[in-house]
Amino acid sequence: MLTNKAKNTIVLLGVGHTNAHIVKMWKMHPIPDAQLICVSNFPVATYSGMLPGVLSGQYPPEKMEIDLVRLCASAGVRLIIGDVTSVDHSQQKILFRDRPALSWDFLSIGIGSRPSIKGVEVSGDSLIAAKPMQTLLQRLDRRIKEVVTQNNNAHNDQTVSSVDVAVVGGGIGSIEIAFCLQRRMDQRDNEEVNCQIRLVSGRSGVGAGLLPTTREKVSQLLRDKGISASSGHRVTKVTEKHLVLDNGDKIDADVVIWATDAMPPELLSQVDVAKDAKGFLLTKPTLQTVSSDRIFAVGDTGTMAASPTDKAGVFAVRQGPVLWENLKRAVKQTALKEYVPQSGYLKLINTADGKSIAEYLGRTFYGSWCWFLKDRIDTKFMAMYTAYDPPMMKMPDPKDTESAMRCLGCGGKIGSQILSSVLEELDIPEHPAVVVGLANPDDAAIVKTVHNQVTVTTDFFASPFDDPYLVGRIALLNSASDCFVMGAQPTGVLAMVQLPLVHSKTQLQIMRELMAGSVEEINRMGGSIVGGHSIEGPRLTIGFTVLGDQIVDTRTKGMLNEGDQLILTKPLGSGVLLAALMQARLSGSSYQSLVKTMLASNQIALDLIVRHGVSGVTDVTGFGLAGHLQEMLSASGFSAKLAMEDIPVMPGCQGLIESGIESTLVDDNRLIAQKVNLQGARWQQNDAAVMFDPQTSGGILCGVKPSEVTGVLKFLTAAGYEESAVIGEVLKKSGELPTIELV
Repeated sequence: MLTNKAKNTIVLLGVGHTNAHIVKMWKMHPIPDAQLICVSNFPVATYSGMLPGVLSGQYPPEKMEIDLVRLCASAGVRLIIGDVTSVDHSQQKILFRDRPALSWDFLSIGIGSRPSIKGVEVSGDSLIAAKPMQTLLQRLDRRIKEVVTQNNNAHNDQTVSSVDVAVVGGGIGSIEIAFCLQRRMDQRDNEEVNCQIRLVSGRSGVGAGLLPTTREKVSQLLRDKGISASSGHRVTKVTEKHLVLDNGDKIDADVVIWATDAMPPELLSQVDVAKDAKGFLLTKPTLQTVSSDRIFAVGDTGTMAASPTDKAGVFAVRQGPVLWENLKRAVKQTALKEYVPQSGYLKLINTADGKSIAEYLGRTFYGSWCWFLKDRIDTKFMAMYTAYDPPMMKMPDPKDTESAMRCLGCGGKIGSQILSSVLEELDIPEHPAVVVGLANPDDAAIVKTVHNQVTVTTDFFASPFDDPYLVGRIALLNSASDCFVMGAQPTGVLAMVQLPLVHSKTQLQIMRELMAGSVEEINRMGGSIVGGHSIEGPRLTIGFTVLGDQIVDTRTKGMLNEGDQLILTKPLGSGVLLAALMQARLSGSSYQSLVKTMLASNQIALDLIVRHGVSGVTDVTGFGLAGHLQEMLSASGFSAKLAMEDIPVMPGCQGLIESGIESTLVDDNRLIAQKVNLQGARWQQNDAAVMFDPQTSGGILCGVKPSEVTGVLKFLTAAGYEESAVIGEVLKKSGELPTIELV
């Protein structure tokens, strides 16, 4: 989280060719007196220039992806992943579908375009739009698989299935898709598919806008590769099995890839500024919209009113340096620079055979050197945005306790040894109203009131995320978890907030998002925020004191029984993944899995206690699975055996551990060995490190009778906890210390 007094907030809506340049430059030279926020509906941005090569198998999918989670972490830029519904330029706010509005001082919109489907009737599931590119391969493969299955079922599992694919559009993108899709289909493994590909263009024909010699070369190669081409008539209808043209002709098509001329994304209709005839945002030569000097529109999103250009990535790339300069000047309130689009540019067409077609300065070329040139240009471009090392930041040796920077993978928690040592020194008086307190510690305290009793717990952490809304949700879930596992329903919470030392406008935005996320979660629990306290400090820190009504006989961590099966409801690894996030080493896909896991509420514990009669129960948090299991075993008087292969782990976690990433609390958690007998060679192996990983908003660990296991797992799966698993069993204790055997 920022710790400077930046007055201006710059927001990038969409991270395409142009806006990505801003993040790259920010990493090297942040704009003084400003903070930068990226907003995207995907954790990765896809480079269109390499999509055909990925489609053909010439590149792996990750080669065309800019990992926005890693890029933004490396640049010290805040990333919001969410669905934007509109932009209010008069109020200078971005509105989201499911989170608070975001205020901005300067906004750059670069959300690209989408294929036009205006005037086309669509029925069935055959149509696959070329955008969003992030999901094209998955959608395409899923549709082809559906068609193959349908055909096999209809023809008694024939060994060869015929699939008719139509690529609709006549531009460079659709031509490349036709060439590259053919190669992809020829290379399909373990599946006999006879694929017929047809390129269907409208009245302008295939390659409109290209030189006649280039169009001739394209047509020749299409014929040579057995790809049919038809033009002269527009598609008016798409059905499950056919295309219908405006002259009534039908074309067989099980799969229709729609890659036609560009039209604006739906979101642009909700941006209240001037637009061109198609609906793109009209801009000045400075890339500012004609309606607002504080909004820039770049790439396909904008159309220069004085000199419109093609919707092509080459223009978006050239706009990057101009936008960067103009953002700096806008903050300084000085005159802006004008963007002058180039009059001609190199056009390259990937033919998926180790060659390419090139068009430049009125000439057409074809050969392997053209492919070499295209590959070099594309890979060089991507290299600028996939160097994710954090600037001027190196994680210290966690064993260097004098100078180590806490990674916050544990939420900034202190180690259990410090806490227990201090508590042992204190003379804490007993009180008759305290039912569960430090004399018999558990996940939460229970205190008698005049008429009943109340469950009380407090938890807070230094924010490991740079997203206050997300932090507010997770902090509330994390704090309420102890009530749930004790069988209590939260009723009221008191918030404790430390806002970072930033500009007052930024503090207002942070507090707005933070409390909106918190209120969202407490509302789901049926409780209410009843008060709290806030201060300023070095970084964003938040927590809650939670009061809960006991709705069932108290369940404690010390109620395990011999023979109980141990069930864990969430995968481990949040400490490792959060530590990786701080080092810009957490991938976008792992980030999504992490957030999804942390946002899964432990309110499910109430159902487990009431409906399924679990015995001992706790939540796995800062002390890690090994530490919290030790507490359960010590309190219950038993031992346990765990199966390492059965313990669920978050995607990407093990690879990060093997690369040396861990939370700074891990070494302290390993001191569990002083309290429990660790048996089995697995404890010494690297894959057991996750056992000591501190969790934030971790899962539930509970004991279940063997006869109830099937029902409990079925219940958890139906409730959305698909990774719940039996990880071990409770055994009779032998010796003074409990034993945890890891096999």
